[in-house]
Amino acid sequence: MSRKDNYFEHDADVGIIGYGTSMEACFADAAKAMFALMADLSAVHPSHEINVEFTEEDIELAFVTWLNLLIGQAQANNLILAEFELKKTGFFWQGKARGESWHAGIERGIEVKGATLTLLSVKQKGDLWQAKCVVDV
Repeated sequence: MSRKDNYFEHDADVGIIGYGTSMEACFADAAKAMFALMADLSAVHPSHEINVEFTEEDIELAFVTWLNLLIGQAQANNLILAEFELKKTGFFWQGKARGESWHAGIERGIEVKGATLTLLSVKQKGDLWQAKCVVDV
């Protein structure tokens, strides 16, 4: 479930923030926040799984790449995604997301078109990672 501190104001678009004790968990939390804009994720019963893989050295670009690959896969497969996992090995990233096909029982929220480089930031504060960016809605 997304919290109100997973978002920040940004003109007509929306800023998302992910938090986690690892960079990967932080990115997964941000993905959940992004998809929670599109639907109430508590209404989603994960029955489909998608996999994404990419290579990226820059952690900020990896964050945006992760989010955009998820959006692309969700749109291509008519899915709303609700559960996310990500693993980083060197510069290679492997992710999984689970969700289900859109249907009448899932009320659509805001359509997210993509993650942008606007206000992009990935940083560690003590034991907590924080990743944020603006998503185009």
